Amino acid sequence: MTETASRAPQSTYLAAIDLGSNSFHLNIAQLDCGQIRPIHTLSERVQLGEATHTGALTQAAIGRGLTCLEHFKQLLDETGPDPVRVVGTHALRRAANRQDFIIPAEALLGLPIEILPGEEEARLIYTGVAHTLSDNQAPHLVVDVGGGSTEFILGSNAKPIRLESLPLGCVSYGEAFFSGGDITAARFDAACYQATQDVSALYQRFNPTPWQETIGASGTLLALERIIIAAGWRASGIDRASLIALRQKLLTFHHVGDINLAGLSAHRKAVVTAGLAITLGIFDGLHLTAMTTSTSALREGVIHELLAQSGHEQ
Repeated sequence: MTETASRAPQSTYLAAIDLGSNSFHLNIAQLDCGQIRPIHTLSERVQLGEATHTGALTQAAIGRGLTCLEHFKQLLDETGPDPVRVVGTHALRRAANRQDFIIPAEALLGLPIEILPGEEEARLIYTGVAHTLSDNQAPHLVVDVGGGSTEFILGSNAKPIRLESLPLGCVSYGEAFFSGGDITAARFDAACYQATQDVSALYQRFNPTPWQETIGASGTLLALERIIIAAGWRASGIDRASLIALRQKLLTFHHVGDINLAGLSAHRKAVVTAGLAITLGIFDGLHLTAMTTSTSALREGVIHELLAQSGHEQ
């Protein structure tokens, strides 16, 4: 999806590229009179996290990633943002052959690629979400379900208190529990159980600082919210009852290619079942009943940090 706006004179342009395990994202923003205004947003499903049995990046995934970056490069050349920061997440963290992608990608973009540690990814996600929140000192929990990992950030106002990253994501879970794209109740429940077990350990570490609100960020949780709203189960946000209803609906399909749900984009079909299983596991592991959502996450956090480093952010 691409959104464009006319370029204004005497303004500062800057950009963030997020090389996610499921999708790549490019955000170009304009700093105008101290305000950030999105100029271009471009996203493509790459599934870089599609891995071989050794955990290495596949040649097909590398090829898709480089093709996507060629599209990003065209837009960068047309708009000329400066600075530009490029960050990679779980798929590049775990792949022993990451340089097979990074070397040609850096040559293509003419920019360095920074591989974020899990906690740094979590911190930048929180930075992006925190700029959308009111000045509320009450603790809140931000959750970001990605293609290869899920980040959990407990914070108050603009300050993160605890940062955690777990290797559970909709691409990796899809490969582990829904290989071949087959959907069964046994597969779904096994994925949900594993996610619950992994997340339950966080509850003990987070619980001494109870949070008053849970906020979901990024593609998976926003996609689930759109489906839930389209089904009429909620007007906004996500709750456990709507997730259970969606589980029942998904189990009427036997293959991810058969999924036909209002509000679900075509490129999300392959990962929505795994994403739902992970989300239910998060709700159960953290004893959640509901969460709101935010459209800001990692790349918005990168943009705000670029502004802060340049001395422009107010």
